[in-house]
Amino acid sequence: MKLLQRSLVARIVASLLAISAMALISIVVTMAVAGGSRGDAAAINVAGSLRMNTYQIVAALQRYERTPSLEHQAAVHVLKRRFEERLESDELTGAIPVSEAHELRRQYRLVLSRWHNELAPEVNEAVDSRTVNIESLNRTLDGLVSEIDQMVSQLEQNTEAKIRLLSALQILFLGLTAVVVAIALYDIRHNLVAPLRQLMVLAREAARHNFSVRTRLKGADELALLGHTFDTMAEELGTSYADLEERVKRKTRELERSSQVMQVLHDGSRWLYGGGNDLCASAAPMLRQVETLLEIGPIRLLLNDPHDDRPIPILATHSARRPNYCRDHDCHACLIGPRPMRLTDTEEGDCVLLPVSVGDEMLGTLEVWYPKEQPLSDSVRRLLNALADQLATAVFLQRRIEEEQQVSLMNERTIIARELHDSLAQSLSYLKMQVARLERMQAKGAPRESQAAVFDELRTGLNSAYRQLRELLTTFRLKLEGPGLQTALLQTTEEFSERMGAPVEMHYDVPPHLLNPNEEIHLLQIAREALSNTHKHAQAHWAGVTVNFHHARITLRIEDDGIGLADSDSPPMHYGLVIMRDRAHTLGGELKLSNRATGGTCIEVTFTPQTARLITRQPATDSLLHDQGN
Repeated sequence: MKLLQRSLVARIVASLLAISAMALISIVVTMAVAGGSRGDAAAINVAGSLRMNTYQIVAALQRYERTPSLEHQAAVHVLKRRFEERLESDELTGAIPVSEAHELRRQYRLVLSRWHNELAPEVNEAVDSRTVNIESLNRTLDGLVSEIDQMVSQLEQNTEAKIRLLSALQILFLGLTAVVVAIALYDIRHNLVAPLRQLMVLAREAARHNFSVRTRLKGADELALLGHTFDTMAEELGTSYADLEERVKRKTRELERSSQVMQVLHDGSRWLYGGGNDLCASAAPMLRQVETLLEIGPIRLLLNDPHDDRPIPILATHSARRPNYCRDHDCHACLIGPRPMRLTDTEEGDCVLLPVSVGDEMLGTLEVWYPKEQPLSDSVRRLLNALADQLATAVFLQRRIEEEQQVSLMNERTIIARELHDSLAQSLSYLKMQVARLERMQAKGAPRESQAAVFDELRTGLNSAYRQLRELLTTFRLKLEGPGLQTALLQTTEEFSERMGAPVEMHYDVPPHLLNPNEEIHLLQIAREALSNTHKHAQAHWAGVTVNFHHARITLRIEDDGIGLADSDSPPMHYGLVIMRDRAHTLGGELKLSNRATGGTCIEVTFTPQTARLITRQPATDSLLHDQGN
């Protein structure tokens, strides 16, 4: 009983078992009653046929009396034996109760008695005497038939009683089943449906973030326990949800503040990377905005001296005075603020030191002061680390830009010096030797005709030196006006196209940043020298300059459709061709001069650029570089 009180499932299972048991009992009883009624119809038929059988016996006796013969006598005996067989047959006796107290059993005994004691003796006597006492026989027959009729009636009543019993049992079990179903439905409605509705209401309200609804279920079954649990859970969820809402609001404020800080850092990146070398003017406004948003400060940036790693104060937000190493006294970036703050004002606060570093290179330190009662959260620390990294990147890039500018300046000076040495310096040396020769000739009183040849060589050398100087100036102007070899070659082809009055085409197919400045200058000078020769000697109506990169080699080809060379061999060595060959050898390549099949001249220079040689040599030097790095 306690289990049924505590468990709704147990009650439902008990109801189902009770209904199933009653249905099973009803089926079993029905089968038993039906089995007990089996043969009642056959017994009634047999009992009814006994009456006809008695009349047949009487009729056979009358025929035997009128015509005594063995045939009629045998017919009487057959009918008599048939009557006895039917009277004692299993079909009839099987439908009669075994109990001697039963009315049907007594009636059956009475029929047997009348047959054996009254009618059967009279039939035997009539057969033996061949005379039939019709009146006595009819009286005996009527009595037997009356008893048989009464037995048939009792058989019918016994069968009807079984059917009535079966109907009563069906009604009884149907009523019991209806009662159990009604009890189960009542239990399900009050202890299952109603609690489920309350639980659904609580679930819907909880989905709407309303945790004030309670089921308040009573009892000790599963749904009541579930309701108590849901009530407790709703109460806890209400408390947790309120706490989470507060935390979400707080986190939202932090995220909004972090988003604003990230926007400041994003805007500050443009100040840092677009402000040149003035780190104070570009970083100070960003640091002050970060202080305002994060409610911290002041912030001080110290950078290490590249030579002795001595920390140098660069800037301090809300500073009362400018840093000792300030380079611009007209700048007030550090001093601007609604209320200047001193670092001594934060003696009651805490300071966090953030490294300003790129990789393993320590560039400086970022000091961030904050109140003790407001410790820095993880998100604020991440933002400050991002700020330190951004400052480190800006400082690192500024230093690298300065170094690259110095290296570029030195490279440019080296290239100019090499060009002056390889061209103009040699020409001036030649002129100096001719002047010394002329002085010796004048000292010896040489004839004027001999001196005239030296004057001609001096004039030719001066013209050549002046032409080389103009070419160098033109080359360096092209280099400064446009970045890269392609732009310089394009300007050169446009220049010579105007000078020649003929088109000069250019085809350029070289990856960017493949050639170093020295290689670009040599290629440009070779192209200008070749186009100058085309303009002076080729009488061409078309020229083309092609530069491509194939199989790790650079090929420069200058072609024209002019008169070409006198033969297919290289022409005699002259000053411009010597310079072009020297430049090709300097590049580590070779220069070829030949006639084109369609007419004109083709000058081709092929060499492996320094970058390609380094790439080709890289696998062989990987282990060496690795060992040196270790």
